[in-house]
Amino acid sequence: MSPLKLRDPDAIHCHLRDVERLLSRQRLIENLVQRQPMPQHQLVEHITHRQNLARLRRKLEQLHAADIACILEALPLADRHVVWDLVRADQDGDILLEVSDAVRETLIGTMDADELRAAAKRLDADELADLAPDLPPEVMREVLEALDQEEREHVRAAMSYPEGTVGALMDFDLVQVREDVSLEVVLRYLRRFDALPDHTDKLFVVDRQAHLRGVLTLEALLINDPEVTVATVMQQKTVLSFAPEDAADGAANLFERYDLVSVPVIDSEQRVIGRLTVADVVDYLRETSEAEILNQAGLREEEDIFAPILQSLKNRWAWLAINLVTAFIASRVIGLFEGTIEKLVALAALMPIVAGIGGNAGNQTITMIVRAIAMGQVQPTALWRLLRKELGVALINGIIWGNVIGLLAWWLYDNLKLGLVMVAAMTLNLLLAATAGVTIPLIRQRFGRDPALGGSVLITALTDAGGFLIFLGLATLVLL
Repeated sequence: MSPLKLRDPDAIHCHLRDVERLLSRQRLIENLVQRQPMPQHQLVEHITHRQNLARLRRKLEQLHAADIACILEALPLADRHVVWDLVRADQDGDILLEVSDAVRETLIGTMDADELRAAAKRLDADELADLAPDLPPEVMREVLEALDQEEREHVRAAMSYPEGTVGALMDFDLVQVREDVSLEVVLRYLRRFDALPDHTDKLFVVDRQAHLRGVLTLEALLINDPEVTVATVMQQKTVLSFAPEDAADGAANLFERYDLVSVPVIDSEQRVIGRLTVADVVDYLRETSEAEILNQAGLREEEDIFAPILQSLKNRWAWLAINLVTAFIASRVIGLFEGTIEKLVALAALMPIVAGIGGNAGNQTITMIVRAIAMGQVQPTALWRLLRKELGVALINGIIWGNVIGLLAWWLYDNLKLGLVMVAAMTLNLLLAATAGVTIPLIRQRFGRDPALGGSVLITALTDAGGFLIFLGLATLVLL
């Protein structure tokens, strides 16, 4: 097998094109073979089919599990199943962890119990805990029974912590040493490993009861005299640690702030029970970011882009129904002012401008607030301070751009009062958008709900209905 080569991010698109080309060739061969006269038909079909599948299998063997996961997510269901059947069995578990939840469901659905057990048994305890909710209960039970006592306890511990906590992210693969041994002893101990755990930048120094005493960095281990003891060179006063109940968001912020690679996780008695690594944090941030994007659009869960129509419909209908109601309300607001619009047709051409710029400004505000909440920079108590600031920005923007569009309306329709109405309506709708953009996510956060869920849908509804009401209401009062 050729050595694995990790190249630039664009390489995945080349891999995908290669796989799609081989799949297309496979379909072409099958179509041509079906037209071959007997008795050569079966022989030709068998040879060509195996040759093309062998090329595709060799291609997949050169790829990392994460690259194969990306390719599977980009393929329609039929092609996805063909590729999945060609993947080496020892990669199944790693790929199932890498693909999205929606795609994982389609892959697991094609696997029998033996294949699932084999894939699960190759995973570490923390990885198995991540995959456990998607496995059939009987398969998970058999996998747990096959583990030794320590691994079984690790899996159950990882599954016991709520999503979004350090305990749910931590892994158990770490290196611990005693403080009273020499660095030479530590080096001999490390040489017994086939490989160090990924992202090992420090060793955790513990006593006989596994209480955390400090950390020994690899740098300190390598540059100091091998005869000195661990206690002499270990870091003790500046050691950062997490409890398993700590929020993952806060831990991620500390990783970013201090450029951390790994941090010990300790229980209430200061015993080391695991560690959190930068890889765990990056995966969490990616998943959180994707969830926020989906939530802002009103999608309840990640969706397989090649999912059946009914399945996609179930994921999307709820907020579309809400949007339909809000759109109907906006239309009724316009209906209240039909007489005004009939007398001054220019209003029909100008009112989308007021609503559109309000929606844009509101989405800018809510995006900034949701991001700040995710970064741990905003608490619900900051509501009034943030509201004053955003109202100030909206007021200035409303006056500036309201005057621009007001002058344009005056010039186009030769109506000064219409221009003044545009200035006032634009300013008031931007103030409404700023208020909604700040209050919606912070109020949702205060009540323990996802701040991003449906934000853009709600903002659009408020600025549309509110913008029409403000603009047409002012026009009725001033122009008629």
